[in-house]
Amino acid sequence: MPIPTTHPADAATRTGDLPDTVRIHRQRFTVAFDYAVVFTRGAFDPANGALATAMGAAMGAAIQDGTPRPRCVVFVDLGVLSGHPGLPAAISAHFAGRGDLPALVREPVVLPGGEAVKNDPALIGQMHDVILGAGIDRHSYVLAVGGGAFLDAVGLAASTAHRGVRLVRVPTTVLAQNDSGVGVKSAINRNGAKNQIGTFAPPWAVVNDSAFLDTLPPRDRLAGMAEAVKVALIRDGAFFEWLERSADALALFEIPAVEYLIRRCAELHMRQIAEGGDPFEQGSARPLDFGHWSAHKLEAITRNHLRHGEAVAIGIALDTRYSVLAGLLPEGEDLRVAVLLEHLGFRLWHPALARRGEDGRPLVLAGLEEFREHLGGRLTITLLAGIGRGVEVNAMDPALVERAIGWLALREQS
Repeated sequence: MPIPTTHPADAATRTGDLPDTVRIHRQRFTVAFDYAVVFTRGAFDPANGALATAMGAAMGAAIQDGTPRPRCVVFVDLGVLSGHPGLPAAISAHFAGRGDLPALVREPVVLPGGEAVKNDPALIGQMHDVILGAGIDRHSYVLAVGGGAFLDAVGLAASTAHRGVRLVRVPTTVLAQNDSGVGVKSAINRNGAKNQIGTFAPPWAVVNDSAFLDTLPPRDRLAGMAEAVKVALIRDGAFFEWLERSADALALFEIPAVEYLIRRCAELHMRQIAEGGDPFEQGSARPLDFGHWSAHKLEAITRNHLRHGEAVAIGIALDTRYSVLAGLLPEGEDLRVAVLLEHLGFRLWHPALARRGEDGRPLVLAGLEEFREHLGGRLTITLLAGIGRGVEVNAMDPALVERAIGWLALREQS
């Protein structure tokens, strides 16, 4: 019997010196991701349709073809309740009062937020029990309301239940609204190391509600602004100049200025994901993590006494000074960046920077190898070649890092 001829479009290929008996078939396909980031105020007010709009595509399809109404479970960050004690009841009432939302199948589930939720894998299991026990399937929803760490953890649970259910994020902090909440990553920590267990899973939608910012503690208000400075430095010099001009209003947390900061930072973050060529970080470069190699290590050394944004601000100042010392950035631009961060309210020094290991080297330097291991492949660090222009390098000189740390120490003393 003759052997069928392979169609040219399905033809296998020989590779290198492999024997003739080996064939490799390449499977290639593209999946387009499209999700809305909605900016509103009072998302759970009875008349606000922002959440319904974000979820509307699935509801419309269900109405048209008669399929069962989608279901939804809601997880709420315990930390948010200090400023919004009536939030669970408001969420329940919002779902009950609108026919254009999925069916809320149980009362909102309140769980710890902050790094606590990312350090306790048992909480992910609890979320899985809620999601699966409520009959949430791939056509139903998980709604997460909280800060960035909380959204990270709920996102991991949602992306692994049924291999992924629809996640709608409602970020409640500056940091989550302008950065992590609009991105495509979820993770928890492992053995004290940041984001070791996680997934890449774009959300179904993001609803940024500025009303949550009104009750933020001062440290949390400030911390999120570091990510705006970061993305301006690597991608948008005009935005950095706006930050300089608006530093007084931002330091006073005037809502119009803060809302613009969040929107512009979120836009730049989303542009990098969409147009940067590596949305799921398969390569070794992560420009959006400018200033983060040392920030992650400082968080670990301080056992998270430093907020993520506070550590990032230090990391930004450190890497900006290093960029000058390495001859990449003109002298004086480091001072400009430090002055802005300090004007906003950041302290650019922490005693953890002075701690040394048994080998006499600063402990923070271990963050370089940990950063490389987390990325895989060759170390790739984003530095600055100008305000608004990032540049990638594949090595950092420990001696120059120490000099940059010394520069920060002198600023603290002055």
